[in-house]
Amino acid sequence: MPELPEVEVVRRGLEPAITGRPIASVRVLHPRPVRRHEAGPDAFAATLNGRTFGVPRRRGKYLWLPLTDGDAVLAHLGMSGQFRVDAPGAPLLRHTRVVFDLGGDPAGPTTELRFVDQRMFGGLSLSPGGADLPAEVAHIARDPFDAAFDPEVVAARISRKRSAIKRVLLDQTVVSGIGNIYADEALWRARVAGTTPADALPTASVFAVLDAARAVMADALGQGGTSFDALYVNVNGESGYFDRTLEAYGQEGRPCSRCGTPIVREAFMNRSSFRCPACQPATA
Repeated sequence: MPELPEVEVVRRGLEPAITGRPIASVRVLHPRPVRRHEAGPDAFAATLNGRTFGVPRRRGKYLWLPLTDGDAVLAHLGMSGQFRVDAPGAPLLRHTRVVFDLGGDPAGPTTELRFVDQRMFGGLSLSPGGADLPAEVAHIARDPFDAAFDPEVVAARISRKRSAIKRVLLDQTVVSGIGNIYADEALWRARVAGTTPADALPTASVFAVLDAARAVMADALGQGGTSFDALYVNVNGESGYFDRTLEAYGQEGRPCSRCGTPIVREAFMNRSSFRCPACQPATA
């Protein structure tokens, strides 16, 4: 699933394309992506007609498209959800599910915002009163790029947890935006094994992990995110390139760039973790 950098890349691409644009019409081409709208796909389209998009917003991995009247369209990208911005009449991609026909403004012509989702684990839903923060996202902690993020408060919260530090990093109610990829990369940078109990880490190490998480995600943002297949692209259909510079995640058997020891893969929560056994020794 996309993590903070990938979602932020999408948000940044959407901002100039849809902000201030009126919704002329909505076409739901498959009902599943709007399944959370209990009144049905036709009602979902009708309730959005004539409204105007504000500035897209994000918290952690969660993206929403505020409407200027105070509501919002909450976007669940799931495993394969994409937003594409195209000119009217451009060929539809095979898995296009919802099309927003956006009116023109002084800055440009009419535009189509298309939600594409091959696997349809994602979707779109209306969040009444959710422009500032949808109720569905209110339980999600702030992420390291949030202006109100307080490293000392978050570090203290982490230090009270008995779970493995990687499990804590993946808990979106503790700190948001970090998924499997960037957790492994942050832990590699901080020289901490992901299996170390969070409450056993020195305070300095907890801060080092948080600093590394922000730094690695900032680096990923600069390269458009991490793309392992064609299912993650930005609004122009372009892939990210951070996967070419990953130090730990997916690097099993390759020498650690710091010490030359082969990176190992370990089972973790029905997924895989990657670390350098020399730079990140596991605790007994």
